Amino acid sequence: MAPIVSVQSLTKRYDSGFEALTDVSLDIREGEILALLGPNGAGKTTLISTICGITNPTSGRIEVGGHDTIEEFRAARSLIGLVPQEINLEPFEKVINSVRFSRGLFGQAPNDAYLDEVLARLSLTDKRDQKIVTLSGGMKRRVLIAKALSHEPRVLFLDEPTAGVDVELRRDMWDTVAELKASGVTIILTTHYIEEAEAIADRIAVINKGRILLVQDKEALMAEMGRKELRIELTEPVAEVPAALAEYDLERSEDGTALTYCYDTHAESTGITRLLTDLRGAGLHLRDLQTRQSSLEEIFVGLVTEPA
Repeated sequence: MAPIVSVQSLTKRYDSGFEALTDVSLDIREGEILALLGPNGAGKTTLISTICGITNPTSGRIEVGGHDTIEEFRAARSLIGLVPQEINLEPFEKVINSVRFSRGLFGQAPNDAYLDEVLARLSLTDKRDQKIVTLSGGMKRRVLIAKALSHEPRVLFLDEPTAGVDVELRRDMWDTVAELKASGVTIILTTHYIEEAEAIADRIAVINKGRILLVQDKEALMAEMGRKELRIELTEPVAEVPAALAEYDLERSEDGTALTYCYDTHAESTGITRLLTDLRGAGLHLRDLQTRQSSLEEIFVGLVTEPA
C-alpha cells in the first residue's frame, strides 16, 4: 500500500544559509500514529510546516494522498488538518462559528451535523455557543483540533498539542487521538512528553539537527535498542564491588545495598546464571531480584546525544 504521506530527499535552507532540514526522507502509513521526537530546534516544526505547505522546500518532493504539495497544492492541503503549537483564535467569536469558518476555507459545503459530531467527540458540545475568550487554555486547544478536523482531513498533524495542558485534560486528549485513529485518521504528533509517545504511537521517528536519525516501530525499537537491567538487592550492604565480580561491570547503589547488572536480552547468553553463582562465591547474599526495561525516553536521549 502506498504511504499517505511521502517525503523524499527534502531540504529546507533559508536565505541566511541556515539549513533547517537536510535530505529528509519519510513515509507515513495510512491509519497510523507516528510520533516525531527531537530536541528543541531539531527541525520538527519546520518539517510539519513544509509538508503542510506553510513554507516551501528548497529541494525534494512531498506527496500527500498521491498529490504533489507544490504542483497540486489544493488537493494535497485539503487532506491535511494542522493543530499548531500556538493558540491563535479569534477571542470574541463563538466556538461553532470559528469551526464553521475553517470548514468554509476549504470549500466544504456547510454541515453542522458533522461539526456537532466533532465538537461532541472533543467534549465541546456545551461550549458550542460560547465565545472563545471565555474558555480555558485546554479547551482552546480542543477548539484548535475541532478546526483542524472541520474539513474532514485524512491526515492530522499535532504540533505539541498538550503543551501547557493539565494532566487530566492531557489524558482526555490522548483518548480523543485514539478515537481519531480508530476512525481512520492518520496522526503525526510532536511532543515533549515522551511517555505519551511511548503509550500511544505505532512508530517513532527521531529527528536532530535537521536529519532523520531513525524511523521504526515502537516495540521493535525498544526491543532492539533498549537495554535491560537486573537489580540485585543484598541482605547486607557492601562498601565496594568485589574484585571477583569486576567482569560484570556492576553498578553499586549509593548505600551499597544493591548492585545493578545491564544485559542484552538478544544475546546468546545473558550471563545472569553465572553472575548469581559468582555472587554466592564472593560471599554475597541476595534479598531480592528486580528487572526493568529502559524507557523510550532513555533511548531517545541516547540517540540525540550521540556524537554527530
